Amino acid sequence: MSLLSPQSPSIPQTAAAHSLDARLATRLAPLATQEGFAATSLPGVQLITSHCGHARTPLMYEPSLVIIVQGNKTGYLGDRIIHYGAGHYLIQAMPLPFECETHASDTTPLLGLSVSLDMAMLGDLVGRLPTTHASRMPAPMAAVSMDADMSDSVMRLIDCLHDPEQAAALGDGRIREVLFAALRGPQGASLRQLVAHHGQYARIAEALTFLHQQYTQPLNVESLAQRVNMSASHFHHHFKRTTQLAPMQYLKRLRLLKARLLLTQQGYQVAQAGSQVGYQSASQFSRDYKRYFGQSPLGDRQRAAETPAAS
Repeated sequence: MSLLSPQSPSIPQTAAAHSLDARLATRLAPLATQEGFAATSLPGVQLITSHCGHARTPLMYEPSLVIIVQGNKTGYLGDRIIHYGAGHYLIQAMPLPFECETHASDTTPLLGLSVSLDMAMLGDLVGRLPTTHASRMPAPMAAVSMDADMSDSVMRLIDCLHDPEQAAALGDGRIREVLFAALRGPQGASLRQLVAHHGQYARIAEALTFLHQQYTQPLNVESLAQRVNMSASHFHHHFKRTTQLAPMQYLKRLRLLKARLLLTQQGYQVAQAGSQVGYQSASQFSRDYKRYFGQSPLGDRQRAAETPAAS
């Protein structure tokens, strides 16, 4: 795997913003003892650490805020290029297959946090805010610069992770502050629409939730559309507009990404992994896998045993 330098493209920062990022990174660094994504004492909050760069590779984040305090990442979603480096957070309102590269080094590791989107908490917060109406379909994946409110909220969340008693007593409140800051940010509409009970955006989000629960089962466009009370043609149109993929393309990529985790992290055999995610044919699984990842599933499995996990 080729290594990427930490000097790769990012959004310019002011001196004050850079200083704040440095303080956040200094506070977070002692917690970052494990490569990749690591659980914390707060459910739904993970640490992100990488001491080397990782080349562009397909992946999928669950709905979350990905907050970077040091280093850079670049995401590729269709024809969009999304830079989310130090001082930025990525709003991942829906689970979308995309490609990502990491820019980091051993001396300047990538450091960050992932905060899962708690829909009950999000719904409660939205219910307490003035009603707004989006003028257009919000982007389900976008990078946002951290303002003072978000930076302060992230710092309090990091402080909480250093103190088990504070985490137990105030952890939910610290997460709530971070979500509140995101809701009031420039991409807050994408979070508000997630908990709306009407509109195309909420319906596609509902369909995606169902897909992630039932991806191993035989599914088709008509049954998915019926589930969210849309015609097949309208569902296909809005699904592709939101995710950049047709529904069955999305399902295939979801299955392949799940299979890759089984192969590289749980040691499944190739045929076993394909069957586990819903493939009826092992040969078709191997062909699709190689076409998407650029490498056979057996080769990926073998390489995973020799190299550290990407984040």
